[in-house]
Formats: sequence, structure tokens, C-alpha cells
Amino acid sequence: MRILRTDEARFASLPDYPFKANYLDVEPGLRMHFVDEGPAGADPVIMLHGEPSWSYLYRHMIPAVAEAGHRVLAPDLIGFGKSDKPADVADYSYDNHMRWLTRWIDTLNLHNITLVCQNWGSLLGLRLAAEHHRRFSRIIVGNGMLPTGDTPVPAVFRAWKAFASHSPWFPVARIIQLGTERALSADEMAAYEAPFPNAAFKAGARAFPALVPVTPQDPASAANREAWRTLEKWRKPFITCFSNGDPITRGGDRHMQRRIPGALGQPHITLRGGHFLQEDSPREFARVILDALKAEQAA
Repeated sequence: MRILRTDEARFASLPDYPFKANYLDVEPGLRMHFVDEGPAGADPVIMLHGEPSWSYLYRHMIPAVAEAGHRVLAPDLIGFGKSDKPADVADYSYDNHMRWLTRWIDTLNLHNITLVCQNWGSLLGLRLAAEHHRRFSRIIVGNGMLPTGDTPVPAVFRAWKAFASHSPWFPVARIIQLGTERALSADEMAAYEAPFPNAAFKAGARAFPALVPVTPQDPASAANREAWRTLEKWRKPFITCFSNGDPITRGGDRHMQRRIPGALGQPHITLRGGHFLQEDSPREFARVILDALKAEQAA
């Protein structure tokens, strides 16, 4: 496996991203970066990003939750952000991402986790929580799902998958902007491009759309169905926090509310924004997390 590592200088002076870098080898020679803010002894809140973003997506939410006394961990998935980037699209698989994340939470020995996830953060995070349910105490999902390939995917996703696989042009910041209602600044656009000095660094971002299960025989389908069997017995708090302007995941919140017992009676909310609601409604999204944590303390 040929591994690329983005020069740290590309991340200098990013707007609203003052966080100390932390690194952990999830396999020999493969380094995962993560943000770790707030009291080290507090229960962890894990914020998982998706495609094609990185922990920078949560930059406005991390301080709000950490300053309220919670430990916030926001990893960069392998292939993204400050994490290492295997150079071949074939190096990325659903199972590899699961293995890397599992190694991360096991090595840090995290327990009583609040999971916050969106996009591929949900595809990985929901399965992670199901497979390691004793480590997790609640789940908050924004614009995400856990597909098994047993239901048709939206046409907009099929177009996105074809673009990621075949387009010679893969403009990461423009993709983020297309999924965000507000106009990102030039500095913010540059921050989303920072992990990718050239096309060779984008194999992980290129790979993700093709890894989404779209048929019942997909390599990840059986494991995701097994995860759903656990989620259908999940009675710990499960909160959906979707946006009103995302054509890809629209309706997924209601689907999960019907199937997951822990969703019953929770304060589900729809926020203003596009697919990347962390950019459009970060304060409101952070408030959902804080209210959920406060409800536990009051119980």
C-alpha cells in the first residue's frame, strides 16, 4: 500500500480551526488524525464527518460542546483531512474503514460515547455503534443513514456515484459548496481543498460513493443488515437532526424513527440547511447535542 501524507504546512492558519493535532496509527505506518478537545476525563462525544469533508466541518460545533464540559473527538477518516491517504482507490473498502475506526476507539478505550454523525459518518458510525453497542450511550444522526442495498437509491445519488468514478475533475470545495446553502468564503473553500495537494491524494474521496451498498448482494450489505438487527433493539437515546434542504437523505429520519425503539419520544428536529448542515446551522446542531447531554444529566 502506497501511503500519501499531506504536508502540515497546508493546514496553517485555517479559519476557526485552532485545534491541536493528535495522531494514532490504526495499522503500521497508517496514521489517523483526530481533534481531542475538552476535559480528558469527560465522557466522549465523537463527531464523524463524511464525503468529501474532514473534521474542519465541525469547527463551529467542537468549541460549543467542549466548552460546556464535554470531551469532543473528531477524527479525520483515512483518506481525508490530516489523516494518511492510501494512493489507490482499491485500498479503500467499507470493511477497511470500519477496521480503522474500530482500532481508533479501542486504542483510546472510549466508553459512554455520544455519536454525532452525518453522510459517510453515519454509514460508518451507525454500524460502529451497533457492533460495539456497549461503548455507546446515545446516537445523534444528521443527514445520514445505514443502507443495506435492499431499497432503490435516489437518482441524484446514482449521478453522484458516476461523477466520482469517471469525472477527470473532482473539485472537493465546490462539492461541499453545492451541498451548503450559505456561500462559503474563499478561505473556507481553501480549507476544504487543503488535504488534497493534487489528484493523487483524492483516492479516498473518489472511492466512497462506490462503497455505498446499492444492491442486496453488495459486499457490505450482510454486515449492515446485521447492524440493523441491533439497531432495531436499540433503546438508548436515538435522535435525528436532519436539514430541510437535502435531496439525498430526505425521509431517512422518519425511516429510522419508525425502526429504532430509542427514537421514541426523542426531540427530533429539522434544521435549516443543505446536505452539510454543520455549515448552515452549526449552532443549532450543537444545541441539539448539548440538550441531549443535559437530559441525561437530569435523568
